Amino acid sequence: MRCCGGSSAMAELSLSVRALAWASVRTGTLAALAMMPFGALFRLLGLRVGHYGPKFAAWLFGTEPGPLLLFMQHLVLGWLSALPLLLVLPWLATRRSRLLASAAYGAGYYAVVNALALPLFFGDPTPWQLGWPVIYPSLVVHVVFGLAVGWSAEGFVAHARRPR
Repeated sequence: MRCCGGSSAMAELSLSVRALAWASVRTGTLAALAMMPFGALFRLLGLRVGHYGPKFAAWLFGTEPGPLLLFMQHLVLGWLSALPLLLVLPWLATRRSRLLASAAYGAGYYAVVNALALPLFFGDPTPWQLGWPVIYPSLVVHVVFGLAVGWSAEGFVAHARRPR
């Protein structure tokens, strides 16, 4: 694969499945943990956040999930959710462009998955129907997730952009 690096010469991308998998686990874990304090704060303020974690776990496992199951699901979803962003980041030339793309990814992820797909799947009203107090907590948390992946992926990006 070719990449548009910081120099005028085109650099080869070296994306091994092993490096990508490790980066997904590492950055996805850090990002999943980074979003938790924001979610906790919003909950303390009485705002809705993390609404679909328990619903998805109950649907997936057929039982009411306990805290450990919810935490493990949160981490695994973080790993899977980091993967598409990690495929894009090495193609972006600057740290600033990678962080902007990461924030946009978090917002887009919220809009597509949490504000559209999950409400449709569970037959719930969309956040857009429920109003701003339902929209912004989860939107902020997902932007934090994207930024945390982008910030913590710099080593992976350098590795992926290194000539073979």
